[in-house]
Amino acid sequence: MSNIKNRLRGKITKAELEKIQQQQNKVNSILMELGYLESKKHALLHELADANVVVENTKKELQDKYGHINIDLSTGDWKRNEEDVSNKEN
Repeated sequence: MSNIKNRLRGKITKAELEKIQQQQNKVNSILMELGYLESKKHALLHELADANVVVENTKKELQDKYGHINIDLSTGDWKRNEEDVSNKEN
């Protein structure tokens, strides 16, 4: 066995080859899954940006109609911002 380290060429055993092939296949599978997840993340970030634009447009529409208000999203009740109320009183 000590003779192996002195050789310039050789071949690993079938069991050793299968072991490293399985390990490399696992690594490749993980890398492929990560690539898929990054692609999905990228697409979701675009969807989020689009959704935020829609939300901002709706906020503007409501602000134009009601002024600066706070809306309770569970009931739809709104209340004027304290800042606006105090500005109108002055």
